Amino acid sequence: MRILFADDHPLFREGVKPVLSKLADEVEIIEAKDYPAAFEAARKIQDIDLALLDLYMPGMAGLDGISRFRASFPHIPVAVLSAADERESIQRLLANGALGYICKSSPSDVILSALRLILAGGVYIPPSLLGERPENEPTTIVLEAGRQEALTPRQVEVLRELVKGLNNKQIAHNLNVTEGTVKIHLATVFRVLNVNSRTEALLLAQKMGLGNPA
Repeated sequence: MRILFADDHPLFREGVKPVLSKLADEVEIIEAKDYPAAFEAARKIQDIDLALLDLYMPGMAGLDGISRFRASFPHIPVAVLSAADERESIQRLLANGALGYICKSSPSDVILSALRLILAGGVYIPPSLLGERPENEPTTIVLEAGRQEALTPRQVEVLRELVKGLNNKQIAHNLNVTEGTVKIHLATVFRVLNVNSRTEALLLAQKMGLGNPA
């Protein structure tokens, strides 16, 4: 596995590298200290499995840097590891193709769990920024022979409520979250499951056996 890890603080990079090394038996970590170095590495090095980028680094301005990286290297999955916690910024990052947003203050096991979810095809959003309780490990659900998808327990709960025919307001009430949070989770679920509508998600959820609580 080959990971491009960009952050402008050397000590932080040193602290995170042992976590990244646990993602596979063999992990090659390519370090970059700013956006220009990250762009150069992505151009020169083949078969990068994941780019883990800080949001604010020298060379570009936050969201613009992530957007330009995604546009320049659409074949490289991107996750953001940052100390910033602006809800709007996180939503814009996800809308622009980032597969996850991980807070730098997260414990190492949470960072590892989030990265595993992302590498499995899921999308990670920090529960604390959604105003929810911390979530457990991601759940891998078998859709059909040879195909699996990764969803967090909260996303599975939203799917179960969707199968009941509930609207966003009702789901929010049942799960004790806001309607905005439900919308974010549904957008993530649609993306992970590769569907474009509530109907498609509902049909796929039924196929996954989520018609009734486990």
